[in-house]
This record gives sequence, C-alpha cells and structure tokens, in this order.
Amino acid sequence: MSQEVRRTMPILPISIVMELTSLTARQIRHYEDQQLITPARTSGNKRMFSLNDVDRLLEIKEYLEQGINLAGIRKIFDMQVQPPLAAPEMKQMTDEELRDFLRIEMMNSQSRRSSVRQGDLSRFYH
Repeated sequence: MSQEVRRTMPILPISIVMELTSLTARQIRHYEDQQLITPARTSGNKRMFSLNDVDRLLEIKEYLEQGINLAGIRKIFDMQVQPPLAAPEMKQMTDEELRDFLRIEMMNSQSRRSSVRQGDLSRFYH
C-alpha cells in the first residue's frame, strides 16, 4: 500500500483529531460547513478523518493565527488545487527587432523621462 493511499484513508474519529490539532469539535464541524475539509462518513454518519484532513486542519489553524480569514484560506486552497494559469506565450524577438525596439525607446527617452536609462540602452547599438 502506497504512502499516499495510507494518508487518504479515513481512520481517525473526531475525538483523536481534536487531540492532534487542539481544535474543538465545533471548530472542525464549522470548517467542514465552510467546505475547507471533507471528512468521510461511516454508515452511522460519523465523521472519519484521514491524515491529509489533519494536515489541512493544521494549515487552517496556522493561517488563522496569521490573521487570514476563512475566505482567504479558501482562496489559498483553491489556488493550490487549480493549475496556475499558463503565461501567455512570449514572442521571441530577433536581434534586429530588439535593436529597433531599443532605438525607438532611446529616441522617445530624449523627449520624456524613460524607465530605462539611456546609458544602458546605448550599449546595444553598434
């Protein structure tokens, strides 16, 4: 059995999770209501937690101690689940296009203050 499978198995009752996390049952149920955790349920409807759930609760507790509210924590967790947006593909500039761009920037900098120092640009011209 792999470690990931063991970490996701719902084996811990809420009483043990309370001891491991120093959270109250009410807090744990509230985080479940806020959909920050989703413990498994037995046929008798008892919550059973995995080691990953315990880790998540400890993360929630840490974020709250840092002053982040539940909405902020939810955003953090959502960002962890979703793959980052792909950066738009940047067009590769040829040396000639780069020189033209820098030449235009340098000419514009004479009439207005440029974000790029003229001395830095001059080294690109032959």
